[in-house]
Amino acid sequence: MEIRENAALVVVDVQKGFDEEVWGRRNNPDAEGNIAALIDVWQSSGRPVVFVRHDSAQGEASPLRPGYVGNDFKDFVEQRRGKGSGPELLVTKNVNSAFYGEPDLDAWLRGAGVGQVVVVGIQTNMCNETTARMGGNLGYEVFFPLDAMHTFDLEGPFGWTLTADELSRATAVSLHGGGFAKVVTTEELVGAAG
Repeated sequence: MEIRENAALVVVDVQKGFDEEVWGRRNNPDAEGNIAALIDVWQSSGRPVVFVRHDSAQGEASPLRPGYVGNDFKDFVEQRRGKGSGPELLVTKNVNSAFYGEPDLDAWLRGAGVGQVVVVGIQTNMCNETTARMGGNLGYEVFFPLDAMHTFDLEGPFGWTLTADELSRATAVSLHGGGFAKVVTTEELVGAAG
């Protein structure tokens, strides 16, 4: 695997509100450590890092609403912001894709000549998957380290439910098998980018 010198790390929605009980049971307790490791490698190598924050438009119903502590980045992310030797961008959004936020992520990446993106963060099958799919559609080479993200158990139609692990596997198969992204591990990316 070749990770270019200007590959961008896109850190999606690593916010305190996702620690609240309203979401239910999550998977991958190692996600935060792996996200931190990737941020550190990207920042120390001078590669671009994009921090994405979900500013929920659902008001009081959402722990990710602006003005509420849940909207803040988790401490380990906030402590790393502004510490890299490369370019950094903050994107705010109120939908699932980081490509539909402010400022325009696609324009920023293209302006910097970026062709590769690595998507990490919360939630695997929601904003991470949507961002990865759009990135693939826009022509980026997308890497999706499944161990640097997590999600929650979810109930769907007809009384169907899937666990967080099942949802993560489904996302990985859809993205990788469908050609939207390459599903990889944090260790592989650290080795290739270090």
